[in-house]
Amino acid sequence: MKLVFLIGDAAVGKMTVGQELMKITDLRLFHNHMTIEPVIEIFGKFNGHVTSRLREVIFEEFAASDCYGMIFTYMWAFDMPSDWAAIEHIKDIFRPYDTEFYYVELVAPREVRMARNATENRLKHKASKRDIEASNQRLFRDNAAHRLESMPGEIPFENYIKIDNTDLPPDAAALQIKTAFDL
Repeated sequence: MKLVFLIGDAAVGKMTVGQELMKITDLRLFHNHMTIEPVIEIFGKFNGHVTSRLREVIFEEFAASDCYGMIFTYMWAFDMPSDWAAIEHIKDIFRPYDTEFYYVELVAPREVRMARNATENRLKHKASKRDIEASNQRLFRDNAAHRLESMPGEIPFENYIKIDNTDLPPDAAALQIKTAFDL
Protein backbone atom coordinates (compact mmCIF):
# COMPACT_ATOMS: atom_id res chain seq x y z
CA MET A 1 0.00 0.00 0.00
CA LYS A 2 1.15 3.53 -0.76
CA LEU A 3 -0.16 6.74 0.78
CA VAL A 4 0.74 10.06 -0.82
CA PHE A 5 0.05 13.12 1.31
CA LEU A 6 -0.43 15.99 -1.13
CA ILE A 7 -0.14 19.06 1.06
CA GLY A 8 -0.17 22.79 0.54
CA ASP A 9 -1.94 26.07 1.12
CA ALA A 10 -5.46 26.81 -0.09
CA ALA A 11 -5.92 26.85 -3.89
CA VAL A 12 -2.34 25.75 -4.57
CA GLY A 13 -3.58 22.92 -6.78
CA LYS A 14 -3.64 19.87 -4.51
CA MET A 15 -6.85 18.39 -5.91
CA THR A 16 -6.00 19.18 -9.54
CA VAL A 17 -2.50 17.72 -9.30
CA GLY A 18 -4.00 14.74 -7.45
CA GLN A 19 -6.48 14.21 -10.28
CA GLU A 20 -3.62 14.16 -12.78
CA LEU A 21 -1.53 11.84 -10.59
CA MET A 22 -4.45 9.43 -10.35
CA LYS A 23 -4.63 9.32 -14.17
CA ILE A 24 -1.03 8.14 -14.51
CA THR A 25 -0.80 5.76 -11.53
CA ASP A 26 -2.97 3.17 -9.84
CA LEU A 27 -3.43 5.52 -6.88
CA ARG A 28 -6.93 6.65 -5.92
CA LEU A 29 -7.62 10.28 -5.02
CA PHE A 30 -9.27 11.24 -1.73
CA HIS A 31 -9.28 15.03 -1.72
CA ASN A 32 -10.28 16.67 1.52
CA HIS A 33 -13.46 18.21 0.14
CA MET A 34 -14.89 14.77 -0.63
CA THR A 35 -15.91 14.70 3.04
CA ILE A 36 -16.25 18.44 3.68
CA GLU A 37 -18.86 19.14 1.00
CA PRO A 38 -21.42 16.43 1.96
CA VAL A 39 -21.19 17.44 5.61
CA ILE A 40 -21.83 21.09 4.74
CA GLU A 41 -24.74 20.04 2.52
CA ILE A 42 -26.33 17.92 5.27
CA PHE A 43 -25.63 20.14 8.30
CA GLY A 44 -25.78 23.51 6.58
CA LYS A 45 -22.31 24.39 7.87
CA PHE A 46 -18.85 22.94 8.36
CA ASN A 47 -18.68 20.30 11.09
CA GLY A 48 -15.10 19.19 11.73
CA HIS A 49 -16.06 16.34 14.04
CA VAL A 50 -18.32 14.67 11.46
CA THR A 51 -15.81 15.29 8.67
CA SER A 52 -13.07 13.64 10.74
CA ARG A 53 -15.23 10.63 11.53
CA LEU A 54 -16.08 10.14 7.85
CA ARG A 55 -12.42 10.34 6.89
CA GLU A 56 -11.54 7.85 9.60
CA VAL A 57 -13.92 5.25 8.17
CA ILE A 58 -12.62 5.81 4.64
CA PHE A 59 -8.99 5.52 5.78
CA GLU A 60 -9.69 2.33 7.76
CA GLU A 61 -11.55 0.62 4.93
CA PHE A 62 -9.09 1.73 2.26
CA ALA A 63 -6.05 0.66 4.30
CA ALA A 64 -7.55 -2.82 4.67
CA SER A 65 -8.36 -3.08 0.95
CA ASP A 66 -6.22 -4.56 -1.80
CA CYS A 67 -5.93 -1.19 -3.55
CA TYR A 68 -2.52 -0.01 -4.71
CA GLY A 69 -2.66 3.24 -2.79
CA MET A 70 -4.23 6.60 -2.04
CA ILE A 71 -3.52 10.28 -2.62
CA PHE A 72 -4.85 12.36 0.26
CA THR A 73 -4.93 16.14 0.01
CA TYR A 74 -4.47 18.15 3.17
CA MET A 75 -3.96 21.79 4.08
CA TRP A 76 -1.39 21.34 6.85
CA ALA A 77 -0.92 24.17 9.34
CA PHE A 78 2.70 23.56 10.30
CA ASP A 79 2.39 25.77 13.37
CA MET A 80 -0.41 23.58 14.76
CA PRO A 81 0.65 20.49 16.76
CA SER A 82 -2.82 19.08 16.14
CA ASP A 83 -2.15 18.96 12.38
CA TRP A 84 1.12 17.09 12.93
CA ALA A 85 -0.82 14.70 15.18
CA ALA A 86 -3.52 14.27 12.52
CA ILE A 87 -0.92 13.16 9.96
CA GLU A 88 0.52 10.69 12.46
CA HIS A 89 -2.96 9.38 13.25
CA ILE A 90 -3.65 8.73 9.57
CA LYS A 91 -0.29 6.97 9.27
CA ASP A 92 -1.16 4.84 12.32
CA ILE A 93 -4.26 3.58 10.51
CA PHE A 94 -2.17 2.55 7.48
CA ARG A 95 0.97 1.23 9.27
CA PRO A 96 -0.36 -2.30 9.93
CA TYR A 97 -0.64 -2.75 6.16
CA ASP A 98 3.05 -2.13 5.41
CA THR A 99 2.23 1.21 3.85
CA GLU A 100 4.88 3.36 2.25
CA PHE A 101 4.33 7.07 2.94
CA TYR A 102 5.13 9.91 0.55
CA TYR A 103 4.86 13.65 1.11
CA VAL A 104 4.46 16.21 -1.65
CA GLU A 105 4.21 19.87 -0.73
CA LEU A 106 2.95 22.23 -3.41
CA VAL A 107 3.75 25.92 -3.13
CA ALA A 108 2.77 28.99 -5.12
CA PRO A 109 2.47 32.69 -4.25
CA ARG A 110 -0.81 34.07 -2.97
CA GLU A 111 -1.65 35.95 -6.17
CA VAL A 112 -1.42 32.69 -8.14
CA ARG A 113 -3.56 30.89 -5.58
CA MET A 114 -6.13 33.69 -5.66
CA ALA A 115 -6.48 33.21 -9.42
CA ARG A 116 -6.77 29.44 -8.96
CA ASN A 117 -9.39 29.94 -6.26
CA ALA A 118 -11.99 30.62 -8.96
CA THR A 119 -11.10 27.99 -11.57
CA GLU A 120 -13.84 25.90 -13.12
CA ASN A 121 -12.43 22.59 -11.87
CA ARG A 122 -12.15 23.85 -8.28
CA LEU A 123 -15.68 25.24 -8.23
CA LYS A 124 -17.09 22.08 -9.84
CA HIS A 125 -15.73 19.85 -7.06
CA LYS A 126 -15.95 22.25 -4.11
CA ALA A 127 -19.37 23.82 -3.74
CA SER A 128 -18.29 25.66 -0.59
CA LYS A 129 -15.82 27.65 -2.68
CA ARG A 130 -18.40 28.98 -5.16
CA ASP A 131 -18.90 32.16 -3.17
CA ILE A 132 -15.58 33.51 -4.43
CA GLU A 133 -15.47 36.53 -2.11
CA ALA A 134 -16.09 34.38 0.99
CA SER A 135 -13.57 31.83 -0.24
CA ASN A 136 -10.97 34.56 -0.80
CA GLN A 137 -11.60 35.89 2.70
CA ARG A 138 -11.09 32.37 4.16
CA LEU A 139 -7.82 32.13 2.24
CA PHE A 140 -6.64 35.46 3.71
CA ARG A 141 -7.79 34.47 7.24
CA ASP A 142 -6.08 31.07 7.06
CA ASN A 143 -2.85 32.67 5.87
CA ALA A 144 -2.98 35.26 8.64
CA ALA A 145 -3.75 32.68 11.33
CA HIS A 146 -1.42 29.81 10.35
CA ARG A 147 1.83 28.94 8.63
CA LEU A 148 0.78 26.82 5.67
CA GLU A 149 4.17 26.37 4.04
CA SER A 150 6.94 24.36 5.65
CA MET A 151 10.28 25.88 6.57
CA PRO A 152 13.46 24.41 5.06
CA GLY A 153 14.26 21.12 6.81
CA GLU A 154 11.03 21.10 8.81
CA ILE A 155 9.55 18.00 7.19
CA PRO A 156 11.54 15.15 8.80
CA PHE A 157 10.16 12.32 6.70
CA GLU A 158 11.78 10.29 3.97
CA ASN A 159 10.07 10.48 0.59
CA TYR A 160 9.38 14.21 0.75
CA ILE A 161 9.51 16.69 -2.10
CA LYS A 162 8.50 20.32 -2.36
CA ILE A 163 7.30 21.53 -5.75
CA ASP A 164 6.79 25.14 -6.73
CA ASN A 165 3.93 24.71 -9.17
CA THR A 166 3.49 28.42 -9.91
CA ASP A 167 4.21 27.91 -13.61
CA LEU A 168 3.99 24.11 -13.71
CA PRO A 169 0.90 22.56 -15.31
CA PRO A 170 -0.87 19.96 -13.11
CA ASP A 171 0.02 17.07 -15.42
CA ALA A 172 3.71 18.03 -15.32
CA ALA A 173 3.64 18.23 -11.51
CA ALA A 174 1.96 14.82 -11.39
CA LEU A 175 4.60 13.33 -13.66
CA GLN A 176 7.33 14.83 -11.47
CA ILE A 177 5.75 13.15 -8.41
CA LYS A 178 5.32 9.81 -10.17
CA THR A 179 8.93 9.88 -11.33
CA ALA A 180 10.41 11.03 -8.00
CA PHE A 181 8.75 8.20 -6.08
CA ASP A 182 8.53 5.56 -8.82
CA LEU A 183 4.76 5.28 -8.35
